[in-house]
Amino acid sequence: MDLARVVARTVSGGSSRGPAARSAGSASAGGGSDSDATADSPAAGLQRGSLGTLDIVFFVVAAAAPLAVVAGAAPLAFRLGGVGAPGAYLFSGLVYILCAAGLTAFASHVRNAGAFYAFVGHGLGRPAAAGTAVVALLSYALICFGFYGFFGFYAASSMRDLFGIELHWSIYAALALAVIAVLGYRQITVGARILGVLMAAEVAILVVIAVAVLATEGTSNFTLEPFAPSRVFDAGSGSMFVLALGAFLGFESTAIYSEEAKNPKRTIPRATYLAVGFLAVFYGFITWIAVAALGLDGLVETSLSDTFQGMYFMLADSYLGPWAKIAMDVLMVTSLFAATLAFHNATSRYLFALGRDGIVSRRFGATHPRFASPFRASIAVSLAAIVPILVTVTLSGDPYLHLLLWTNGVGIVGIVFLQLLCMIAVLRYFWRDRRGHGAFRVVIAPGLGAIGLTLGLWLMLSNFDLLTDLQGWANAALVAPVLLLGIAGVVWAVWLRRRRPEVYAGIGQGTRTIDVATAAGEAAAHPE
Repeated sequence: MDLARVVARTVSGGSSRGPAARSAGSASAGGGSDSDATADSPAAGLQRGSLGTLDIVFFVVAAAAPLAVVAGAAPLAFRLGGVGAPGAYLFSGLVYILCAAGLTAFASHVRNAGAFYAFVGHGLGRPAAAGTAVVALLSYALICFGFYGFFGFYAASSMRDLFGIELHWSIYAALALAVIAVLGYRQITVGARILGVLMAAEVAILVVIAVAVLATEGTSNFTLEPFAPSRVFDAGSGSMFVLALGAFLGFESTAIYSEEAKNPKRTIPRATYLAVGFLAVFYGFITWIAVAALGLDGLVETSLSDTFQGMYFMLADSYLGPWAKIAMDVLMVTSLFAATLAFHNATSRYLFALGRDGIVSRRFGATHPRFASPFRASIAVSLAAIVPILVTVTLSGDPYLHLLLWTNGVGIVGIVFLQLLCMIAVLRYFWRDRRGHGAFRVVIAPGLGAIGLTLGLWLMLSNFDLLTDLQGWANAALVAPVLLLGIAGVVWAVWLRRRRPEVYAGIGQGTRTIDVATAAGEAAAHPE
């Protein structure tokens, strides 16, 4: 893949396909009439057939930010939960593969950029869908906003170490915001190609470190102890699972791109299983490499030291030389940029789906006449991201301890809750009619996934102070607004049912057009 060609494509405006080719089916893409769908833009639908399996995998893996997870979070997982971290990552991956079975089956029947929102709408009814939409939008937005602080923090540190340049973190955050705003406004496939380059580079440096460790140490520290159940699920593992489960956030975003996928019935399942399976094995293997390099006792000693956060940077320097540490510094920044871009795209598509269905202003449900992107939703997300950055700077807050951990703490809880709700929706949707799918895929697997997510949610909430570094009521004060706004979304849907039935009929119903005459029948088919 030639990065120069990607940049040239970005400058020249992306695809040469005309607006007419990208607007097919746009008039029927929401709950309103044709005139509603096209009132604000000549093209009201996302570009169909523009994303292949690997494009979507790039988005999911990049959103997971594998280098940031391994180099930035895994050392903390070791510190909190001991040597069982590799097993915790594998277990978390298994939970999400079970969830993916039901999720991809659902996605083959419901294709919508709102994913959680549309799934819950079909499985649990429209009021639940409206509440889900609000929580999903806020959760993804909070994670996206927090990553600007994460990016600014590491960019400032890397530029200082590499070039001696001293600039405030907010300058780098603002630069990232500007670039992401342009990429989000333009065609999505440009972002996919850039994410592919960045993801490949960060994965490659970690693989090179792993090979160097194995070539140097051989089998001297080979042990399966990190995968032993007694190590993975011991009394102190709860806080470790906060990081292990959080490492897979965004796996469901394959469904978010179902409207833009080539052959969604095949592309979405393949992309989901590939992304989750790769991340589970990759995280488990690369974290085990730290054990192979340091030994069990050495790993514990390093993870409890004051320099534990530099564990993988130290391995890079020791086994490959100073060049590898420099590469890690650079790639950490690009990894965080890629993740921020991916979460921006996901947030924009949730806002697009809500606008298209009339839950928020329909202006957000319009697509660009040339790029077929949800440009208004993307602009809104970019403008909103300015606010937490300015607030953090004004209050002299820390970009990592405050902007990142507080926003992502709430966002992670919100997403895991929605994943659990989505599994319940899958079970209800397929309970009486499996629609040609096997019992394991649509009943057993999502049921087991729901049990795993329930355990994960409990672990997160019971260890929430580890994410925020706050105590007592302050943690409840952070989480409560998202839950209350979710309830407000349910109440709003109930109001729409009585006052604006034409809007209510389209809530969470995917790309189908539903008119007032069929609202009663749809309500019966999807009880509240």
